[in-house]
Order: sequence, then structure tokens, then C-alpha cells
Amino acid sequence: MKRLFFCLMAVYALTVAAQDTEKSVTLDEITVKGARVIQKVDGQWFYPTKQQIENSANAYSLLAKLTLPHIRVDEAMNSITALTNLGTVQVRINDIIASKEDLQALDMKGVEHVELIDNPGVRYGEGIAYVINFKVRKRVSGYVVGTQLTNTLTTVNGSESFYGKINHGRSELALSYGLDYQNFKGTTYEELSTYELEGGEKVTMNRHSLSEQSKNLSHIANLTYSLSDSNYVFQAKLSGSADIKPQRRKAEMDVNGIPYDECSSSRSTTPSLDLYCHLVFHRHQSLTANVVGTYIKTTGDTENNESTAYRYHTNGRTYSLWGEAIYENRLKPFTISNGIQYSQRYNHNEYRGDVNATNGIHTSDVYLFSQLNGHLGKLSYMGGLGVSRRYYRQGDVQYHFWLFRPHFTVSYPLASHFKLNYNIEISQHVSQIALVSNVSIKKNAMETILGNPEIHPNRVTSHQLKLSYTTPRFTSELQGYYRLNAHCNMEKYFREGDRFFQTQTNADNSCNFFYITFYNQWEVLSEKLTATIYGGIYRFFNYGEDYTHTYTSFNGGCSLQAYLGRWTLGAYADNGWNFMEGEHRGHQAPAWYFTCNYRMNDTFNISLYVQHPFCQHPLTNKTEVVSRYVQKEITQHCRDYGNMVTLKLSYRLDHGRKYRDIQRSMNHSDSETGILSK
Repeated sequence: MKRLFFCLMAVYALTVAAQDTEKSVTLDEITVKGARVIQKVDGQWFYPTKQQIENSANAYSLLAKLTLPHIRVDEAMNSITALTNLGTVQVRINDIIASKEDLQALDMKGVEHVELIDNPGVRYGEGIAYVINFKVRKRVSGYVVGTQLTNTLTTVNGSESFYGKINHGRSELALSYGLDYQNFKGTTYEELSTYELEGGEKVTMNRHSLSEQSKNLSHIANLTYSLSDSNYVFQAKLSGSADIKPQRRKAEMDVNGIPYDECSSSRSTTPSLDLYCHLVFHRHQSLTANVVGTYIKTTGDTENNESTAYRYHTNGRTYSLWGEAIYENRLKPFTISNGIQYSQRYNHNEYRGDVNATNGIHTSDVYLFSQLNGHLGKLSYMGGLGVSRRYYRQGDVQYHFWLFRPHFTVSYPLASHFKLNYNIEISQHVSQIALVSNVSIKKNAMETILGNPEIHPNRVTSHQLKLSYTTPRFTSELQGYYRLNAHCNMEKYFREGDRFFQTQTNADNSCNFFYITFYNQWEVLSEKLTATIYGGIYRFFNYGEDYTHTYTSFNGGCSLQAYLGRWTLGAYADNGWNFMEGEHRGHQAPAWYFTCNYRMNDTFNISLYVQHPFCQHPLTNKTEVVSRYVQKEITQHCRDYGNMVTLKLSYRLDHGRKYRDIQRSMNHSDSETGILSK
């Protein structure tokens, strides 16, 4: 049924796109109705319609209606996912990183446009594939209080948020509180594993869950004070969170007919203080400074009784300090930006029980960058260079190294509505702290995970070529991308006796891939109906120390959005994300859902989400391991996600709100605990 639904939507979107007979009009800079897409050297600017703004309860709702390329937005679960293997999605409000609570409380009336940066420059740091930046006008008077109550009617799952802001002259005081909870009991786990022993014989193990329960509970509160004028902004933000995260999990498992138990739980508390200042001087020059201090305390318990009892307790503490200063000068015909980032982190993690280790990791980083962007006639360009010095110490292992990150992008209009864009970047990938720890964790009766303190950063080279076509009601994009990861951090399985070990190494490994994708969005009926379809062919090449693995996949999706007065109807479907990295083939679960939103008035909105209809046990994850010594196929399904119906009530009351020039917000956070888990 889900494949039929996906195919029908794809055929419909292609059919209506073929019916577009609208004549093209040449404009120097297009400001249009409907999708309102403007191509920029580093991405696209989306100008929402009046209907999209009025019928969006928060930032997640607006992003879902815009249907950004390569981005999946789940309104019910408040999540944003990149449907590529390029990195993470960073969301900002007026150029500064925003939290989930910031996005839920975002004032839709103040949104001017949304920027999608699909080739972030050196300014944004490492590991960022896409940047979504909301440009919002500043509030100067009045107050606003609101709440968003999101509850799933078919299972125990909810997200409740409450917020309030008051403005007076140059000052703003804001307070927010969020509560997320989840209790899923319908998860099933199936694993078929084959191990090749030293004597050549093979052992097959079939692990599956008899019953499984997963719980998650988190609280977060924020208190923010802002002082701003036309040429400066100062903000101080105090945050505190308490989580049972990632989850409390208990499972009754079975391996080849022999039952055993698995359970794990973790708790963390995280206070942080964020100070931000932005100063404009001489009209075209600005200086921005941001300092964030974070403390994370984590405790956890893990138990796996397959074959023999195996239990351990973790107790971790993380202290981090992060700072940034940026100078920007807007000249003609170019803008130059120079900046420095500094971070210092100390992780102290203790493992007790069947794992007995104390792991202390010191890391520091100094990053300097310079970026230049401007125009030479019709040619737009952006070039920059980032240089960082990283220091690492763990026990007797310590080293420091320099990383360089050149980045260059050029864009040129070929003809009416056509624009060609090319981007090249050389960057470095740094492994997660947990992977470089010197701790070993038993995964099951046959496998053990080993951290590797000798892992070094690797060089990443990427090329991107994009051809775009934009008219007032139609946007099309054809993109080619190639990435080379030389001497990269890749997994390695090896065997000692009848034990199998999974670790990470650099050596001569390389993980390369390329893709060719298309994206089309057409406003079928002006400000009434919008159709989107996208897809692409992906090819992966993995060269390890003793293996070569290749994989080809197709990833795509489509959506429809209808605006009927106070009603907004939507449908979305994609086939997930299929990729291969190292000796793992990953299959991200497909998604399909319907949305219905009714705007009763400017104060109250009600939304209904139906996810994975017509499916009782949708796939949530599938993984394959194709090692020489270990072959696996793991599938997970969850009954709670099948035919999931979620209701969201949004209430917002404001009085005396007035706006002026764009204001910056902030929320840099640290969440990396460095704890190795199975």
C-alpha cells in the first residue's frame, strides 16, 4: 500500500508539472508570489506566502510547507532530517543557532524569509551539510504568551511547551519550558548473524525480541534577557535540562531459542550559560561575540545477559567552554568576514562493573577563518579559508595537529531563469569523542566494541555542480555531487579466537560517493496548490584495509500542499535514505503521512497528523553488515508508529506587538558526553 501511495503521488506531481504553460518573464531579481524562491551563491531564499505564514503554528510547520530540497521535516515529532549523507542540519534564527524550543516559540508574524544554505562556507564550522536560517523582524513592544500541546492519540507520546515574552523599549525578557515524553511498547527487533570461526566453521545466531519497552522523558527551561537598539544587541541566556536520554529500554530477547534480558537507562542534567553581543559601527561594519559555558552530568546502567551476565555502570562529567568572535565589513562590491572560534572540553567518564575503566579526555581547538563574497558583473563568488589547531590528550596518548579548510563557490546566470553553480571544498573530519576512548564494551556473547585513541582526522574533498531554473511558479534543480574521504575513519572487524571485535581505524581507508539528484516544485494553482517531487541516484565506494564494498541506491520523495482558506491540507512520502559506509549498509525508514491544519483565528490553531497510514508495523530501521568475519541483517519495526494519529493545539496571545529591523538570537549548545555505548 505504501509503495502504491508513493507511486501515485509521484505520477501526479509529474503530470501536473507537465501541464505548466506559463510564459517566462525576464527579471533582474525575481520577487514573486507562491514559492518565492531566489537563487543565491550559497543556496536559496524562500519567501513564504501569506497563507503559509497564517496557517503555520511554529517554525516546523512553516518548513514542512516550504518543502526544502533534501530536507525532511516531521511536524508531529519536531524533527528536521537531512536526506543525504553529507552531515547535519543546523537551524538558525537571524544567523545564530536555535534550539527546538526557539523554533516552537518563533513568532510567525515576524518572519521575513527563510534561507537554505546548501554549501555552507567556512563560517559555519565542520560537519554541517545544510543551514536553515530564519530572518525575523525585531519586536519592540507588547507581550506574548503561548503554548503548544502535542499528543499522540494512538500511543503514549507527547511534547508540551509553554513560553512567554515581554518587550519594553530596548529590553526583552523571555521564559520557556518544555516537556517531552514517550513510552513505546510495540518495538520488535530481528537479527540474523553469521560468524566465521578460526577453524572455518560458521555459527548462526538468530536474535529477536519477545517484548520490548522504550521510555524517554526530558525537561528543559530557558530564561533569556535581551537588550538591543538599532546598532547593538546583547543577550544572556540561562538554560537547564534534565533527561532520561536517549532512552530507558528493557527487552526480553531470544537467541536460538534461549531467552535472555537486555536493559539500559541513562540520566543527564545540563545547565549552561550563553552570552551574546552584536555591535554595528560605521554602518557597514559589525562585530559579533558569543561565549557559552556548559556542564553535563551523566549516569547510566547497561545489562546484557546473553550467554553470561554482563552489567556495568557509567558516571560521566563534561565541562566545556566555547567562544566565537566575528568581524564583518560590507564593502562594495564584496563583503569580508574574519573570525576566531575557541573551545576547551574535558570529559571524565568512569565505568564500573564488568567494565572497569576511568577515561579522561582533554581536547581544545582554535579555529580562524576568513571569507570573501561578492559580485563581478553577473558572476557571484564566495571564497574562504579556515585553519584550526586541535589538541588531544588521553592518558599517555597525546598529539596536536593542524587542519586546513579552503572553500570556493562561483555562480553565473546562463540565460533567462537559468543559473549554474559550482562549489569545491577541502575539509577535515574529526571523530566523535566516544570513538577515540580507550574503553572496550561487550556488545553480545560474540562481539566486543573497542575504542581507538590512535584515530586521526581525515581529509574530505567535495565537488558540487548545480543547474537551477526558477520562474514565479516553478523551481527546478539538477545537481551532481562527488565526495572523496581519504584515510578516513572506518570500521574494522577482526577475530581473536572465537571473539569478534569491532573498532575504527584510519590506515589507507577511503569512503567515496557521488550522486545525481533532481528537485522540482510547481505552484499548480496560485497560492492554492503546490506540488513537489525530488529524487536521485547514489553510488558508494568503500575501500578498507581488507575489503572493497560498493552500493547503488535511489532516494526520492514527493509532496502536495493545498491552502483552502483557514484549512491547510498536506501529503508527503519518501523512501527513506539508503547508503553504505564501511561495512554497513543502512536503510533509513521510509515515511509517508497526511496533515490537516485549521486556523480558527489569530490566537488558536489545531492540527492533525496521520503518520504511516495503512501500515500496522512500519519499518523504523534496517542495517546490514557485510564483513569477512561477520554477516548480519538487522530489522526493527514499531507498532506505535503505525497508523499514528497526533493532535497539536497551539494557543498564542499577544498584545501591543510592534516590529522593526532584524534582531539576532542565539543558542550554542554542547551535548557530546564521550561515553562509549554498544
